[in-house]
Amino acid sequence: MRVPLSWLREYVDLPATTTGRDVQEKLIAVGLEVETVERLGADLTGPLVVGQVLTIEELEGFKKPIRFCTVDVGQANGTGEPQEIVCGARNFSVGDKVVVVLPGAVLPGDFKIAARKTYGKKSHGMICSGDELGMGDDGSGGIIVLPPETETGIDAIELLQLRDEVLDIAVTPDRGYCLSMRGVARETATAFGLPLRDPALLDVPPPNAGGYPVQVADPIGCDRFTARTVSGLSPEARTPIWMQRRLQKAGMRPVSLAVDVTNYVMLELGQPLHAYDRATVEGPIGVRRATPGEELVTLDGTKRVLDGEDLVITDNRGPIGLAGVMGGANTEIAAPVADPETGRLQGTTDVVIEAAHFDAITIARTARRHKLSSEAAKRFERGVDPEAASAAAQRTVDLLVLLAGGTAEDGVTEIVSPRGPRTITIPADHPDKVAGVTYGRESVVRRLQQVGCDVYGQDELVVTVPSWRPDLSDPNDLAEEVIRLEGYENLPSTLPLPPAGRGLTERQRLYRRVGRALAGAGYVEALNYPFTGSHVLDQLGIEPDDPRRDAVTLVNPLSDEEPDLRTTLIPGLLAALRRNYGRGGHDLALFETGPVFRATGQEQPARRLVVDRRPTDDEIASLDASLPQQPRRAAVVLAGAREQAGWWGPGYPSGWADAIEAGRTVAREAGVELIVRQDQHAPWHPGRCAALLAVADGEEILVGNAGELHPRVVKALGLPERTSAMEIDLDRLEQARAGALKAPRISTFPVATQDVALIVDASVAAADVEAALREGAGELLESLRLFDVFTGEQVGEGKKSLAYALRFRADDRTLTADEASAARDAAVAVAVERVGAVLRG
Repeated sequence: MRVPLSWLREYVDLPATTTGRDVQEKLIAVGLEVETVERLGADLTGPLVVGQVLTIEELEGFKKPIRFCTVDVGQANGTGEPQEIVCGARNFSVGDKVVVVLPGAVLPGDFKIAARKTYGKKSHGMICSGDELGMGDDGSGGIIVLPPETETGIDAIELLQLRDEVLDIAVTPDRGYCLSMRGVARETATAFGLPLRDPALLDVPPPNAGGYPVQVADPIGCDRFTARTVSGLSPEARTPIWMQRRLQKAGMRPVSLAVDVTNYVMLELGQPLHAYDRATVEGPIGVRRATPGEELVTLDGTKRVLDGEDLVITDNRGPIGLAGVMGGANTEIAAPVADPETGRLQGTTDVVIEAAHFDAITIARTARRHKLSSEAAKRFERGVDPEAASAAAQRTVDLLVLLAGGTAEDGVTEIVSPRGPRTITIPADHPDKVAGVTYGRESVVRRLQQVGCDVYGQDELVVTVPSWRPDLSDPNDLAEEVIRLEGYENLPSTLPLPPAGRGLTERQRLYRRVGRALAGAGYVEALNYPFTGSHVLDQLGIEPDDPRRDAVTLVNPLSDEEPDLRTTLIPGLLAALRRNYGRGGHDLALFETGPVFRATGQEQPARRLVVDRRPTDDEIASLDASLPQQPRRAAVVLAGAREQAGWWGPGYPSGWADAIEAGRTVAREAGVELIVRQDQHAPWHPGRCAALLAVADGEEILVGNAGELHPRVVKALGLPERTSAMEIDLDRLEQARAGALKAPRISTFPVATQDVALIVDASVAAADVEAALREGAGELLESLRLFDVFTGEQVGEGKKSLAYALRFRADDRTLTADEASAARDAAVAVAVERVGAVLRG
């Protein structure tokens, strides 16, 4: 809602020195979101005056039409002589009153005006359009043509109200009354402690039988309908400048007098109105639900097929408007047209004014169904004051009679569905308990009365809520009103005392340790949307029968291209890596932890729960049975350099080994030692893919995969070469964990290191050799590390040499050389027996 400060001053007597910034500060303090204060005309300096066009000479020989004009600007130029001006606009004639900027002036945008020679003539100034003055589009498509009665030579800055301040307020859905000058003025008066001149306090004649006939068939959708008729409007009447400027400052474009008046009253009182050309309305006006398949051409020229839930305005022919959203083209106010014989303007002379109150939910659904957001719908769906309809109709009638010379007919139609006042009972100290501050009964009553409530009672207050505040429905709403008007800044800062608890679960601690460990290893956490599409799985080369294809599809996805819940973390991380790589981040290491979703096909339909009680255990169990499997995963992706080169030495690129090490880092936080074997699993490269295994209940289980991505996947997704990835199942790691994680014991005795090189068949997995060495070495083995793999003529064709570093240590003594050698020989003996290893050298 754009609120001109000059218009606001009509309803609140603000001090003359009060600026828009002062009002912004006060309104923010009472809970309104004032986003900006725009200072109109701050960079505009005169002279800017009203001139009358005396002569027009058409200049020939140029690519576009150019006119050389003489304009009478009175004594504004100091001589009284006509001002010579070159202008390219075509929408004015000799005798028209226009806006002239004289040399020495500065227009918005630091556009300085000076006399200059152009198109063979010397131009002393400029005839202005609305855009050039910062007024916006006035619909003329050219320069401003003022009413004939405008006095020549007067200051146009004051006439056009070019200097002003406009507050731009973001109105929240619960504060719909602030989509009007009346509502904002009420908040301003309260904030400054000043009285309010309510523009809705008008003398309104009572309804009678002589009004325009109206039939409301749906009193729930329309609980109030006021109709007034004005006849004898002058087609030549134009919207006065002051009204045009207020509409423009509020963000609306002037159209015609009748339409501008209804828009003006809507902005003033918050009540949307509509004016029908009486000559085009056939029979009584009706309000009903649409018949499915009915059609209506709205004012924007679009033919709309109506839904059975749409509320429509009708006459004997059918729908003539979408109630509360937009009127129909068949009853539009006719634009004035000159009669070809007499030259007199002809147009709408009689209008029927509609001021109604419609159901907020119905209007909101209709506007969204037809994708038609209008100023009227925006107000109705947030709540309009039903008691303001008759006052808004009267205000519209008064303005049309004043500005267009019309006559208000005596007939007044008002159809009202009876409704009682809304009352709320609230303890007088309830706001004190909510805020933790002692306000006292007098302050509570005073603040509620400022909101517009009627308050009765002593310790127990009976509050009658004003008609313009549909959002006030329970005691907490009233408490909030008291607290915000007393000032949120006056609330003490008191930290809540949480009840004693049992802390995080072991699973939660594991998840946090995994995140810290990966961050400590140089990875950056990337949180991605949990949505994906089948096309991404196609790019990853995942087979049709792969379990990762068993996705849960959303009924109302945010994007049609990503309708499924993710079954793997890899696509989201790869998308984040590609995005960052495209923006210059070439050395990347990202990680994410979170759930994936796997449909089993055995999910039960979800039961709809009641809301008046706590669900039973059976009902909660039925909800759990309707959910898919949600295992929690951790994943990493890498590209570019893992270690940068520098004065300390050469760096090295990230690769499959780093991805595997990331898996080991995660497993260590769960107290699990991974077994790594070669594997083939999309989207990894078949020769550079590892299966990450763990031992649970004496059996090896697959917990994840790591390695370098397949080149086809890299190309399909536009990734950097040699991109690597790892994904691991945290729930399976937890399954493989043997009890609580124990801190390592630091021995005070020295370590004994033994190296061994074993020749095995090339087909033997290093993990099998490692397992055999561990078993043979016994309890003295502290760690085992593969530090070299060698193939060549020295070891024979089809063979490879694996070199291991074995570290032995005892908890209670220093090992002798014989003990360390015996442990090494035992380890080698088991490897010889298990995998056919031969000790090299």
